[in-house]
Amino acid sequence: MLRLEGQRVQAESSRSSSSRQAGSGFIMVVDWIGFCYAVMLAFGGVLGYTRKGSLVSLAAGLFFGCIAAYGALCVTYDSRNVKPSFFVAFILAIVMGVRYRRSRKVMPAGIIAGLSLFMILRLGFMLL
Repeated sequence: MLRLEGQRVQAESSRSSSSRQAGSGFIMVVDWIGFCYAVMLAFGGVLGYTRKGSLVSLAAGLFFGCIAAYGALCVTYDSRNVKPSFFVAFILAIVMGVRYRRSRKVMPAGIIAGLSLFMILRLGFMLL
C-alpha cells in the first residue's frame, strides 16, 4: 500500500505483520531542491538557445540538467548517494565561476556558479 503524506511517501509491504518489525515502513523524502536545480539548468539552456541561438547552451543545459535530475532521483532513493549531483554542481561551479570571474556578468555565469556552490554546500551537509 502506498500513502502520500506531504513531501513524504510511505510504502508499506503487503507481507504479514509477523514477518516484519512493528512500525518499520520505508520513508522516502523527495529531493525537491535538486529537481528544481535540474529544471533551472535545462531551462537556462533552452533560454540561451532561444535568445542567442546557441546550440552549445542548449546541449550543455539539457545534458547537465538531465544528470542533475538523475542525481536528484538518486538522492531521493538514498540520501547518501550524492555523487551525480555533486559531480554536476562541482563541474558547473568551476566552469561558470571562471566565466563569471572573466566577464563579471551575473547572467548566466554568476547565477549558475552561485546555485552550484549552494548545491555543493547542501550536499556536503547532507553527508554529515
